[in-house]
Amino acid sequence: MQGKAPLAERMRPTTLDGYVGQAHLVGDGAVLRQAMRAGTLPSMILWGPPGVGKTTLARLIAQESGRPFHSLSAIHSGVKDVRNVLDSVKRDGMFAGRALLFIDEIHRFSKSQQDSLLGAVEAGTVTLLGATTENPSFEVIPALRSRCQTYVLEPLSAEVLQGLMARALSGDADMAAKAVKLEETEALLRASGGDARRLLNTLELVVDSLAPDADGHRVVTNDKVLETIQNTPSNYDKGGEQHYDVVSAFIKSIRASDPNAAVYYLARMVEGGEDPKFIARRLLISASEDIGNANPTALVLANNTFAAVERIGWPEARIVLSQCAVYLATSPKSNASYKAIGQAQHWIQTHGEAAVPLALRNTPTRLMKDLGYGKGYAYDHEASGQFSGQECLPKGMEGTVFYEPGNNPREQATREWLRQLWKSKYGY
Repeated sequence: MQGKAPLAERMRPTTLDGYVGQAHLVGDGAVLRQAMRAGTLPSMILWGPPGVGKTTLARLIAQESGRPFHSLSAIHSGVKDVRNVLDSVKRDGMFAGRALLFIDEIHRFSKSQQDSLLGAVEAGTVTLLGATTENPSFEVIPALRSRCQTYVLEPLSAEVLQGLMARALSGDADMAAKAVKLEETEALLRASGGDARRLLNTLELVVDSLAPDADGHRVVTNDKVLETIQNTPSNYDKGGEQHYDVVSAFIKSIRASDPNAAVYYLARMVEGGEDPKFIARRLLISASEDIGNANPTALVLANNTFAAVERIGWPEARIVLSQCAVYLATSPKSNASYKAIGQAQHWIQTHGEAAVPLALRNTPTRLMKDLGYGKGYAYDHEASGQFSGQECLPKGMEGTVFYEPGNNPREQATREWLRQLWKSKYGY
């Protein structure tokens, strides 16, 4: 049975020390490693792309902590299954409160299914371990999120993936017997998309398709990998596999002002049965990140698209999504606002938070007024041209530039307007 399992399953680590990647969570001194040592595991949501070790980590946490472990898949389980597990835990008596409940793809649970977990999590009947590939802010109800810590699992680096392949070739009996020689690995790494499961299973597929050379080696090259992948049917998988590749190509086509490519990748997602709200959220992000103030109407249209998709659903939602995708792809582009907030956050992370000028502070009490809060504030609506020219940045930050208008007609007009108001301060 073990030999018939896919390579990725055969290579699943059995100890936490054998777990690779996610050092920020389980490395020596990291948050989850410390929590396990202290016996104070919180309920948690493990969020990350497919194949980065969410399920494996949950199993190893249970194994290392020695706690009773219950596992459910949100695809196949309902409220009744959740209640059966919770009733079973309560019957365990002395073990109640120590049990771990792992729910894979928790984002697929409906609101009522997630609601059924609240009481047990809040009372400490179980410690919840939820795994999701979707942003918990959108897919996990606020009441459940507030009772859980969210930990982000990162895509696996090329170095980690190389190590996994080397371990598989030497540590798996079936692969070791085939005398595999990795002559080139670039195509394997690209095909994996940072997904360890996909990497190992693709490697096994390629190796099984190769005949030994004169020296008895099965030589893996980029051409052999591409040939094997091309000849292998691969359907869009909204739960993983091509999910991130296709949506990435969709957004990058919009960014590249290519409406034909954008509609093609949209059709891939529609045909694959993707959640229309998932697509609409990506359009909302793109409208602000890639278009921004070059065409502010793009964000308005994307927001209305999201609302329309919620109201009408499939199949008509595809028309609304296509209209929005084409509009965004054919809009002028600017990432100036996106860059501005990133630079402002970097400033704070580097220099710390500066004191808000007294003139700009809130003055709800007499004491605050006596301390000088609000003193000297210039009310712009009463100034000539509704512009006072008062300094709003904290002391020592005067003249710091975060927002650089983009190279498009609308933001160039904004640049000129700021230059006229502020002279050299916004001279750019």
